[in-house]
Order: sequence, then C-alpha cells, then structure tokens
Amino acid sequence: MYANLRTLRPLAAAFVLAAGPVTALTAATGPAQADAQVCDQFGSVTTPGGYVVQNNAWGTSAPQCVTQSGNGFRLTRADGSVPTNGAPKSYPSIFAGCHYTNCSPGTKLPKRLGSIGGVPTGIAYQYVGGAVYDAAYDIWLDPTPKTDGVNKTEIMIWLNRTGPVQPIGSRTGTASLAGQTWDVWRGGNGQNDVISYVAHSSLTGLHFDIKHFIDHTVAQGLATPDWYLTSVQAGFEPWENGAGLAVTDFSVAVN
Repeated sequence: MYANLRTLRPLAAAFVLAAGPVTALTAATGPAQADAQVCDQFGSVTTPGGYVVQNNAWGTSAPQCVTQSGNGFRLTRADGSVPTNGAPKSYPSIFAGCHYTNCSPGTKLPKRLGSIGGVPTGIAYQYVGGAVYDAAYDIWLDPTPKTDGVNKTEIMIWLNRTGPVQPIGSRTGTASLAGQTWDVWRGGNGQNDVISYVAHSSLTGLHFDIKHFIDHTVAQGLATPDWYLTSVQAGFEPWENGAGLAVTDFSVAVN
C-alpha cells in the first residue's frame, strides 16, 4: 500500500441498538455551499447536511475536479491514468468526522468504540463505463482520538470494482454482514492495518450499521473497544479515467 506525502492517504489495493437517542455525526453550521466545484488538488467543500466533500487527488498531478451537489458529489474531471499494479490516482470522497485536521462541522467524532451503540448509514453510488476504479466506503479506527495523520486501522467496504484491481493483502475468508456476503481481505502498508470487505457483485447502494463491520474487525484483533472511530468516508479510488462517477446520497449518524 502506498501513501501520499501530504495526506498520507493509504492505498486500498495491494497493487492495487443499544437504547438511547440517535445523534447525527455532523450537523450543518452556517451557510453551506451547494453545487460547488472543487479542482484544487486537496480542496474541499461542506455540504448542506454538514459533511465534507474532498477532491483529494493525492496520487496524481493530472487535473481532477469534483462537483458537490446536496449530500453527494460527482467526479466531473478525472484526467490520466496510473498503472493498475500500483496506487490509485486519488480518493475523491465525502466524509463525516476528521480527516487530517479537516473536521466536518458539528461532528461527534472521534468517539470511543465502546460507547457507540450503532452507526446507521446510507450510501448511493452512480457508476460509468470506461474507467478502472473501486467504489469504497472507508471506516478509520485509532487507539487515540486522533484528528490528524494516519490512523492505525482502516476498514474498507468495496461495493464495486472494475478492471484488475484488488484489495491490499490476501483473501482470508468470507463474512455475512449488512445482508450481504463479503470476501474478507487483510493486509498492511507499513503504516496501518487494512481489512477489506469486497461485495460479490456490484452494489449501487446500501443501508447498514457501521458498528457491525467495526465489531467484526475487533473480533479479528485489529482494534479494541477502547479505540476510537475517527471518520467515515465514501467515494472512489480511480486508476484510469473516472469522470461521471458519483455519490448521489450519503448519510451517517451515531447513537
């Protein structure tokens, strides 16, 4: 797995409830920009729901732009390509929590895992042809309430992939979570551990409880209840092209 020297965003590929009130992870604070285009390599914009859309073109110098719309975004420009046996070009995504000191407005993260009863979330994707990518939902865990730098464990949920790309590490088995059966991959990049859940077929959307994936990860020995959930992110890792890929809706909450 590779890392960008500025964001240290690790590559996802080897060669690629409890009872209680529900509280939103993020809440809009002040006027949010709508339908805003971001072309700066590491630029970001806040959505009306208080999430953050980031361009995060960490692995390429080729032009890339995202256009935020509602609580989602579209990859409107994604020039160039990189070898599919190496790092992806970027990770354009929408997130709640803290990513390298950029925290979504009003976020309740980081939050200790043992104090979380459930984390319901929903994601909807739109795909295009002529591109090599994965559509990944990322969950970041760390022993400390970290808001900057690399977290210790990354959980990746691959809802779709095209071309020859695969998760880091090796396949270790399967798991039944969120009403789906997933291939489970485990590996590391020298900076953090990675556990990936790969759908058996393309999924355009999913509603699930993040806590179920966290609990499975804890059972695998990659975290403990004393660790913290620092952020959740949903987007794409493109290797070739990618314009038109979109997250059309995103929501997440914690109880």
